[in-house]
Amino acid sequence: MATVKVKFCPPALAGSRGTVYYQVIHERRVRRIASGCRLEASEWCGGCVAVAEVSERIRCDLQRLWAIVGRLDARGWSYSADDVVAEYERCRRECLLPVFMESMIASLACDGKVRTAETYRSTLSSFGRFLREARGASAADFMLDSITPELLKDYERWLHAAGLVPNTVSFYNRILRAVYNRAAERGLIENRHPFGRVYTGVDKTAKRALPLPVLRRIKALDLSHTPALEYSRDMFMLSFYLRGMSFIDMAFLRKSDLCDGYVAYRRRKTGRRLVIRWTQEMQAIVDKYPENASCYLLPVIRTRGINERCRYRNVGYNINHNLKKIAAMVGVAAPLTLYVARHSWASAAQAKGVPVGVISEGMGHTSEATTRIYLSSLDSSVVDSANSLIMSSL
Repeated sequence: MATVKVKFCPPALAGSRGTVYYQVIHERRVRRIASGCRLEASEWCGGCVAVAEVSERIRCDLQRLWAIVGRLDARGWSYSADDVVAEYERCRRECLLPVFMESMIASLACDGKVRTAETYRSTLSSFGRFLREARGASAADFMLDSITPELLKDYERWLHAAGLVPNTVSFYNRILRAVYNRAAERGLIENRHPFGRVYTGVDKTAKRALPLPVLRRIKALDLSHTPALEYSRDMFMLSFYLRGMSFIDMAFLRKSDLCDGYVAYRRRKTGRRLVIRWTQEMQAIVDKYPENASCYLLPVIRTRGINERCRYRNVGYNINHNLKKIAAMVGVAAPLTLYVARHSWASAAQAKGVPVGVISEGMGHTSEATTRIYLSSLDSSVVDSANSLIMSSL
C-alpha cells in the first residue's frame, strides 16, 4: 500500500515563503506532488499548519489522495507511485470549478437548455470576479472542495455590496449549490453542506402587474408615427393576449403551431404543452407585419440563416427599451417590460375571480405554488378592499 505524507520545503531566502508538497511512496519509489500552497516558516509548526484556509486545502488534497490509494489497492492490480500521481492530477483537474462548470454548461447546451447554460456561465463569471476582486485569487485554480460556509458568506456580502437584490443573490447561490451537489453525487468531493448560512430562498417581488385601465391606455395609443414603439407595444399586448406567454416562446412559435384556430406549443422552460385559442386580436397584430421568410409565426425572427437566439435576445432588449418610453406616455412609473404582460394576465384573471388552479394551467406553471408566488406579488388593493369591509362591519 502506498503512503502519503505532507512535507514542507523551507524558503531559500529570508522573508520569502516556503512550499508545501505531498510525498507519495510506493514500492520504494518516491514522487512529489505540488500542493500550490505557500507558507512562511513560522506557519509550519512540526507538520501542523497555522493558516486555516491552507490547512483545509491540505485536508481535502490528502482525502483525495487516500481515496485514490484505496481504489487502486481494492482493484488488486499492481500499480506504481506514478499511477497515484497521474490519477490525482486527473481528479484534481475534474474538481477545478471552471472545468466542472464548463462540462455542465456544455451538457445543458446539448440538451437544448440554452438559457440555463447561460445562467451557469453568468454564475461562473460572477464568482470568478469575486475571487479576483475580494480574494486576489484566480477561478482557474479554484477547487470545488474549497467552497466553505465562510467563503460563501463573503461572496454573499460581496454581491450585496454590488447592489444586487436578495433574489439575484439567491439565484447565484442556488446555481453554485447545484454545481457543488452534482460534484458530490459523482464522488469528486465530499458533501460538507456549506450552503446552510447563505440565502437560497425566493423573496417576494415588487408589484409588476398593470391594472386593466392602464392596459387599455397602452392598447389605444396611436404610435403609427413611431414604428419601433408600435411594434414593441404590439408584442407586449400579444404576450398578454396569449395568456402571458414568455417572449422566448413567442419568438419560436412556428407557423405549423397554428392550426384550426388554436396555437399549440411547448414551454421552453418546463416542456409543458399548452393550447391557446387564436383570436381576432392576435391575428390583427400579425396581419400588420409582413409574413416571415422564416418558419416562425410572429415577426421576431424574420429571416433564415441567422443566429436565431442572438436575434431573439436583441429584439427583446429593444422592445424592453421602447416599453419604458411607452410607460412614460401612459404615466406608469414602474419599469415596463415584456415580463409585466405575464404578471398582468395573472392579475387580471385573479381580479375576475378565476381560480388559482385555472390561472396556473393558463400560464403553464408546473404547480399552483409557483402561481401563488406570482399572485402574492400582485396588487394588494383587493386585500385592502376586503379589509375595509371587515373594518366597516365592526
